[in-house]
Amino acid sequence: MEAISDAHLATLAAKEHDRQAFGRLVMRHQSAVRRFFLNHTLGDAQLSDDLAQDTFVKAYVNIGSFRGTAAFSTWLLRIAFNVFYDYIRAHRETGDIDPEVCSRPAPDADGGTLRMDIYDALARLRPVERSCITLQLVDGLPIEKIAEVTGMPQGTIKSHLARGKEKLAGYLKRNGYDRR
Repeated sequence: MEAISDAHLATLAAKEHDRQAFGRLVMRHQSAVRRFFLNHTLGDAQLSDDLAQDTFVKAYVNIGSFRGTAAFSTWLLRIAFNVFYDYIRAHRETGDIDPEVCSRPAPDADGGTLRMDIYDALARLRPVERSCITLQLVDGLPIEKIAEVTGMPQGTIKSHLARGKEKLAGYLKRNGYDRR
C-alpha cells in the first residue's frame, strides 16, 4: 500500500473537511512539533504539550492556506514558531514571565544528567538563537528551511547560529565537556 503524501492529506482536510486526513497529519508530525517545543521550553513537557496542541488547532483552522510551495512539515513548524513567540509576547505583557522567558537555566532536578546540561546550555541562548540552533542541530534543517520556518533572512540565521554555537561551546567547555 502506497503512503498518502502530506500534501494530499492536507488537501483532503482543507477541501473535504476530512478530519481523519488531518488526524493522520497530526500522527505523522506530533513528535517533531513536541520536540520543537521541548527544546524551546527547556524540557517543560506540560507547556510543550499545550503549545503543540495550540499549533495543531491553528493548523487545522488554517489548513486551507497550505499551498504546497513548502513541505507540510515546514509550514507546520512555521506555525509552531509563531505559537511559541506569541506565547512569549503574551506572557511578557501580562507579567507572568520575565522578558527572557526560557532564557534562564532549567532546574537541575536529577543531579546534572546530560539532558539537563544541554537544557542549561540552551537556556543561555536568546530564544531566537535557540530556535536557529535547535532547528539546525536537532531537527537537521538546512539554513534555507530555517529561513522558511522563521521568516528571517539567511544571513541573520547564520549570525544567530554562529553566536549560539559559540555560547553553547563556551558553556559546555566551562562545565566539563571538552572536544578532546
